[in-house]
Amino acid sequence: MWKCPNCGREFEIVEQHHFCTEPPKTIDEYIAAQTEDIQPRLREVYAVIKAALPNTTEKISYQMPTFWNGRNLIHFAAFKKHIGLYPGGEATAVFAEKLTDYKTSKGGIRLPNNKPLPLELIAEIAQWCGRAISDISTS
Repeated sequence: MWKCPNCGREFEIVEQHHFCTEPPKTIDEYIAAQTEDIQPRLREVYAVIKAALPNTTEKISYQMPTFWNGRNLIHFAAFKKHIGLYPGGEATAVFAEKLTDYKTSKGGIRLPNNKPLPLELIAEIAQWCGRAISDISTS
């Protein structure tokens, strides 16, 4: 068991990511709660997704910044060595050829903190997520 030196909570995973205080209620609060070194990268991801999905609702879902329009469209989150981008399994399949430089899982993309952010690709994926939900709602 690992005990957080800040809040005293115990976790099975060493250095488990968690919020020592009340969980953030907004994306800005989420970013502010992260370490100073990762905050600029998170702000970049946030700005790109916000510009790509201007008519969506921003919220925290699954303890991650989320863009929502009738359902969750895309999430992102900070981790020790990467930023996780979560557009869903269909998106990672559609963009598989453009994601060969990144570790992916069904629905998730790891953007390493030691590499430049692929901001154009993030925007493209976010826009695709917005169109995909529109296509579902009109069919």
